[in-house]
Amino acid sequence: MSVSQTKNVSSGSLVRGLLFHAGLVVTVIIWALVSLPSFPLPLRWRYWWITRWCSIVAFMVRYISGIRIEFNGLDNIPTHPGVVLAKHQSAWETLNLLPLFYPQSWVVKRELLRIPVFGWGLARLDPIAIDRGAGREALRQVIDQGRKKIASGRWIVVFPEGTRVPPGQSGRYQQGGALLACRAGVPVTPVAHNAGEHWPRRGLRMKPGTIYVEIGPPIPTQGKSPAQVINETAEWIENAMDRIGRAPPATR
Repeated sequence: MSVSQTKNVSSGSLVRGLLFHAGLVVTVIIWALVSLPSFPLPLRWRYWWITRWCSIVAFMVRYISGIRIEFNGLDNIPTHPGVVLAKHQSAWETLNLLPLFYPQSWVVKRELLRIPVFGWGLARLDPIAIDRGAGREALRQVIDQGRKKIASGRWIVVFPEGTRVPPGQSGRYQQGGALLACRAGVPVTPVAHNAGEHWPRRGLRMKPGTIYVEIGPPIPTQGKSPAQVINETAEWIENAMDRIGRAPPATR
């Protein structure tokens, strides 16, 4: 690719990114406001309505950013809710895993619930809100609340690396999600993807191409320690990331 072609691709990614992020801000404000009347409704109803915004984001990802999604392993998704441990590179996975694992609860920082408009709507989705500085108490909250939500029919999505990690890198896999799965007696479903290559954790550029998502076979937890479970999960996810990295460049 010539220098001029590279510049054109880069400028195109920036324009797409600016349009997408502008749409993100506008739609989240509008959707939060139109969702206010749903707040007094039962959780099931307001959850369905508020999360329709994720469908709007998916539409913008496809038609503004030019990003396609390709799934592999959909038949691996268990029929009963459990714990999902997913790679964390982007904001994409926090919003777009919802149709695969529905309904779900997220483990979020409590301060996110204080954000005007956005935080109000997030709070009405009944997430597991923790104080990250609380140490063992925060972990206890995840276990106690997570078990109750799984028992009520909701998936728990956890990003075991704790924070978004740039493509090509791997963070330290923490045991919290594996511990929850062991305590709840449910399997872990591992998820790998390369969303960070197209929707980076920093900056405004959105790179057209394909986000590959691999869903692994459920990892049983019975008779295993959380350390064993998280090690198996990390091994599967990182091997899947290697496979995704070898995808044909023309489709990426």
